[in-house]
Formats: sequence, structure tokens, C-alpha cells
Amino acid sequence: MPSSWPGLDGAVVLVTGGSRGVGAGIACSFLRAGATVVTCGRTTPAVPVGEFLACDVREPDQVAALIGAVVARHGRLDVVVNNAGGAPLAAAADASPRFHAGVVGLNLLAPLLVAQAAHAVMHDQNGGGVIIMVSSVSGRRPSPGTAAYGAAKAGLESLTGSLAVEWAPTVRVNALAVGLVRTEQAHLHYGDADGLAAVGRTVPLGRLAEPEEVGACAVFLASPLASYVTGATLAVHGGGERPAYLAAANAADAEGGSVLKSPTQGAETPDSRGVGPGGTR
Repeated sequence: MPSSWPGLDGAVVLVTGGSRGVGAGIACSFLRAGATVVTCGRTTPAVPVGEFLACDVREPDQVAALIGAVVARHGRLDVVVNNAGGAPLAAAADASPRFHAGVVGLNLLAPLLVAQAAHAVMHDQNGGGVIIMVSSVSGRRPSPGTAAYGAAKAGLESLTGSLAVEWAPTVRVNALAVGLVRTEQAHLHYGDADGLAAVGRTVPLGRLAEPEEVGACAVFLASPLASYVTGATLAVHGGGERPAYLAAANAADAEGGSVLKSPTQGAETPDSRGVGPGGTR
């Protein structure tokens, strides 16, 4: 990634949840692009990335104070990356209403709160601003074990399009639909190195993303190179996930390295079954 992107040198960027994982990768990418970076979270990190301000993004008063503090320090706010989010595994049938409300609150309503507060600054300042939502492939396919999270991320993509229309042309609003990423907590989901490698092989590009690769996409959307892009969601998933029916259909041909059977070999095609190429996990 270039050490300085056009239009980002000295830009003031806020990354929510920017102290670890994907958020830290995004914050580091903006720092390398020459931006002034502020991160926030509920807990002060041992080694902050850029400047750090404590904030629970689910609380309107704290969000207002956060945006006010950034502007008081730096005089403006050019980019907001709504990255804070996540959810623990929980079966939809067993999780409490409070649990579901909390997941939706953090992953959908909190980004809206931050975006509203940021827009109040951006729409009055010279040059406007950019808001980037960090969504997930979980909002685009079934998300068993994290149903409320997937629903919230689907809502976040819808929110992105709506805000882009309402706030144009002063503020651009886009999203990233992020797939599998190698973070410091990846082992909790995918196991040891062999598990990570096995999961990576399910992705067409053959590996998990690095947090900085997600960051590079955020930097692009924030830069003037994307000046005519708003209301869009950029898929950052290495090609997605191979449909499960392909693995089943090709099991007998695994030793031969076949990726797809031709119809003449007797394999069902999506059209012949009357359904699209679904089956992702």
C-alpha cells in the first residue's frame, strides 16, 4: 500500500473498536497512508494504535462526547470507520431476548449512532466526509450460531445504502463485507495452525485475510480514488466460500484434482435442481 494516499495525508480518521483485530489493521493502514488516527473502545489498550479515547458506542451521550473530543483536538473529522462489533456463538432458540437485543444494538444501532454524530460535523465542514461500515459475509448468507449478528450485518448494508442517498453529495457512505480474517483471536474459532490452514483452503484465494488487507480496502474507499463511490458494499472475502454441493459432487474426483464436473459426467447443475448455487455454511 502507498505510504501516502492522495487526499489522506493529514486527514482525521476515527476507527471504532480500533485497538485489536480487524480494527487495528484498519487503523494501522490509515496511519501508513498519512492520516491522523483516533481509535476508541470501552477498555484502554496497553499499546494503542494512534490516539485512543474511551467510549461505549452503544451509548448516545458517550458517542456525542467522542465526536466532540475528536473535533476539539483536531478541528475536523474526515473519515469514520464503524468497525466495533461482534457476537459470541449462541443458538437462536436458546439465546435470551436481552442477548439478541444486545447483539443488534452493537452491530446495527451503534454504527447508526456514530454515523449520525459524525454527519452532524461532516455536512457543515469544507470537503464533507466519508463513513465506512464494516459489515460481514454473515449478513449475506445463513449465519447459524450467530443469527442475530448476521441479521444485524444485513441491516447494516441496508443502512449504508439509505444513508448514502440521504447524505449525498456531502458525505459518502460505503461498507466492507468482510470474510474470514486471521486475527489474534482466530484460534478461538478455527483451532491451531492446521485448523487455520484447513479453513483457509475453503476460500478460493487459499487463505484467510490479514487485517491490513481489510484496512487497505477501507483506505481506498476513504480516498479520492473512490470519489464517485457511495452506497456500495465492497466484498473483502477472497472470493467467498465454495458452495457445499461442489464438495459433495466432487468427492469421488478429489484425487484427480477436479474442481467441477462437466454436466456430461452426471453431476447436477444448479439449474437442473431448480435452485441457485447455495449451500454455503
